[in-house]
Amino acid sequence: IITIVNTRERFYVFLMVILISMAKIAIGTAKQWILRGFSFTGWGLMGPAGYFQNSGELAILMLMLFPLAYYLYEYLKDDVSRWERWLLVAFWVAPILTILGASSRGAQVALAFQLLLMFYKQIFRVKHLIFIVVLLASIYYLLPEEQKERFSEAGEDRTSVQRLLYWEHGVDMIKEYPWLGVGFFNFPTYYGQYFSSDLLYPKAQLPHNIFIQVGTDGGAPALIIYVMILMTSIGASWRYSFVLKDCGDILKGLSFGMVGFGLAGQFVSVAYYPFIWIGSSLVVACVSIIRNENALMRKPRGTKSE
Repeated sequence: IITIVNTRERFYVFLMVILISMAKIAIGTAKQWILRGFSFTGWGLMGPAGYFQNSGELAILMLMLFPLAYYLYEYLKDDVSRWERWLLVAFWVAPILTILGASSRGAQVALAFQLLLMFYKQIFRVKHLIFIVVLLASIYYLLPEEQKERFSEAGEDRTSVQRLLYWEHGVDMIKEYPWLGVGFFNFPTYYGQYFSSDLLYPKAQLPHNIFIQVGTDGGAPALIIYVMILMTSIGASWRYSFVLKDCGDILKGLSFGMVGFGLAGQFVSVAYYPFIWIGSSLVVACVSIIRNENALMRKPRGTKSE
């Protein structure tokens, strides 16, 4: 991506392909939830076969889409036609509906943090305050009673207790094998062999945490590199969003999307899914394009290109 997407035009086309593809999934799954009367189901919502079929992974995709689509709407709303403006609204409203219908507690907590980080500066402005109150009231109203009960049981139900045990023993594994971990995707086998007394289900699963997953797969060196990729992507996109006016809103959207991934990733094993890799690649591509253009503008006339 960072090699091929090296001009504004290519970045725009690539971004639109990704945005429209994600929005298609968002609108389709939001429609499913609406047609079943905003009701609760144990499986939540299912996306297309592949990375986003499971409701938890689907919800994380929506966490990546929501801020990107919202800031793109803010950037373009005064320069597009009415129907395009409403389409852009659908692009960021549909992900919220899908996250609520997916029944993923981790994604819903991540969405709450996203909203807090995105709007905390505007909360005391009347217009934005009304919007936030209406949005939160709508979210609470639409959230099924069964999902509210799941939040009240968080930390005490069998699913939560098992994940806490996974995390606890995952840290133990990293401490015992700090350089190489216990082996790539070997967490379930190792856990079942050495921590079977703390297994509440018939079979051990992956640790349901991206950092525990990477740390047990490849040890502390792999975990450090992974955290650096995530934090650098968030930091760079946020920092350059204030410097690069041309794509500042897009970078803000990418930054908050990566934050959403990081937060929701504390509850699912998606370390190697496309989320972080495509997100960080878009950040690098956007920043590189603008920096290269600025460098060319500053280059004195008559200077030969290298």
